[in-house]
Amino acid sequence: MRALAIFGKGIVCLVKEIVNMALLTSIMSMLAFACYAMWDSNEVHRTADSSRYEKYKPTAENAGASFEELRAINPEVFAWLTVFGTHIDYPVVQSHDNMKYVNTNALGNHSLSGAIFLDSRNSKDFSDFDNIIYGHHMEKQTMFGEIGQFSEKEYFDARRYGSMYFDGQEHGLEFFAFIHTSAYNDSVYKVNITELDEQQAYLDMLLGIASHTRNEVQVTVEDRFVLLTTCSETTTNGRDILLGRIIGEVHSDPFE
Repeated sequence: MRALAIFGKGIVCLVKEIVNMALLTSIMSMLAFACYAMWDSNEVHRTADSSRYEKYKPTAENAGASFEELRAINPEVFAWLTVFGTHIDYPVVQSHDNMKYVNTNALGNHSLSGAIFLDSRNSKDFSDFDNIIYGHHMEKQTMFGEIGQFSEKEYFDARRYGSMYFDGQEHGLEFFAFIHTSAYNDSVYKVNITELDEQQAYLDMLLGIASHTRNEVQVTVEDRFVLLTTCSETTTNGRDILLGRIIGEVHSDPFE
């Protein structure tokens, strides 16, 4: 009986050891997965950071030579977008559809952060009445992650200007409205509006649903507009849009 009791205790101890090892292995696996997830998340945000493209930004000093270096890597790069007072300072691309650059960066490589891209239905010279530019909503102030902050009036009021380089020269941007809407709002996401009455109706509709506007900015159908749009973190299938117009004057960046 004593031998049987000792044997039984040995079995119990062995089972405990197995359970403990299983628990330890499980915990170590979860820790390893958590570490990998953190690394992977940081890597996604690192590759999406605007500083990665800084050396390619066109400047007056180099007459756009650095920008041409980027275009040699990826010919679908055609513009550069900057929103003063944010980290939005990226090359802009365009493909034959709106899916390629959801998971492809401006260098032409696969990336979960994608790229800032112009709607495939728009013209690259921004001659259309309204021009839709897409970007992922991402944390750590990357891609279009800061667009949603324009929902705060103080933030919106303080950030009025930006710039956009295309066709070999820099153009000014003046942001005059912030809109929160649904991804399925087809009345917002439409391009190739050519009739004057339809253009006016479209502009009136955008201003009518805007959360914030600049009343002192007089916009008309003679203007050309850009809609910087991204996913919203506040509502399911929501979209945040920063609405601006292309202007002749390039304002200096007050946040530099």
